[in-house]
Amino acid sequence: MLWAKAFHIIFVVTWFAALFYLPRLFVYHAACNDEAGNERFKVMERKLYWGIMTPSAILTLIFGLWTLSFYPLDLISSMHWLHAKLLLVAILYGYHGYCGRLLKRFSKDNNTRSHIFYRWFNEFPVFILIAVVILVVVKPF
Repeated sequence: MLWAKAFHIIFVVTWFAALFYLPRLFVYHAACNDEAGNERFKVMERKLYWGIMTPSAILTLIFGLWTLSFYPLDLISSMHWLHAKLLLVAILYGYHGYCGRLLKRFSKDNNTRSHIFYRWFNEFPVFILIAVVILVVVKPF
């Protein structure tokens, strides 16, 4: 169980690093005015999304489910903090998918949003992270 939990935490950390960095790249990409920079951002974003972010999200899910498998279902059903955490994690997977849609827009030079939008968009995973850590550590309900 501890190995599953350790690897779950490792991949959560790598996933969040990418979730923080990709939208920051979008900020700079949206403000970019030259073709060479535009192409460089496309490569960086693609490699980050497909090489780090998505594999980390998949491995986070696998090791998270493996960790959950060690708990009896009746215990899981009474862990309401866990239900809230899993809801936030589902929202985070939606955010991840939306990042993929934005990546496609940038790759086709179809971005319609300003760097200011991406500055705000970049902050969303921070709130999810804070809430998830509080839920897991404090277990308020």
